[in-house]
Amino acid sequence: MSHEPQPYCERAARLPGAVLWTRTADGGSYRILPDGCMDLLWIEGELVVAGPDTRAYVSSSEAGVRFAAIRFAPGTAAGFLGVPAQELLDQQVPLADLWSVGRSRRLADQVGKAAHPAPGLEEAAVALFDEPPDRLIGQVVRGIRRGVAIPALANSVGLSERQLHRRSLQAFGYGPKMLDRVLRMNRALTNARTGLPLASVAAHTGYADQAHLTREVKALTGLPPRDLLAT
Repeated sequence: MSHEPQPYCERAARLPGAVLWTRTADGGSYRILPDGCMDLLWIEGELVVAGPDTRAYVSSSEAGVRFAAIRFAPGTAAGFLGVPAQELLDQQVPLADLWSVGRSRRLADQVGKAAHPAPGLEEAAVALFDEPPDRLIGQVVRGIRRGVAIPALANSVGLSERQLHRRSLQAFGYGPKMLDRVLRMNRALTNARTGLPLASVAAHTGYADQAHLTREVKALTGLPPRDLLAT
């Protein structure tokens, strides 16, 4: 990897539904949006876990700091890490706080010795990800993305609403209603970035109207959609 500052880049990872991304900090601040996912980050030789977020936050790093990370598909990181997702809600913690210091250091060293940190991290994660994806959690994500109501979703996976909420806390860090809000907002922002008018975005993504979309985006990110898209 070049040591010159590079833009943010991402591609599909070899883990099911995951994304591999890289970035070199330019010294400026940037807003991290909730996306229903958890990330394992390599930051200049250290491994850090970014838990699920309920709200956006602004962060910054010194210019030149390199990041390589895997963004796990919603609901899959908890099984890889061996920690319920709700224990990491709105937090970033060193991997050594979740695993033994020796195990986390061996993984960091393995990534650091690779020709490039990003594929090195991917290779290490693939080798360690030895559990098949939880089919129930996959059904929950697909149902929420299709707009299935929570009672119907719980029934479709053979759980009560209370059981679905408990399983969702363990997998996603929050309940299905919050996950729906986060995933819908991200779908809306993706559509809005294509230039689609916000009223059309709201209609296409299941909001009552543009005002509803604006309230939800501001509640989750701190900015109304137009200001957020301009950053």
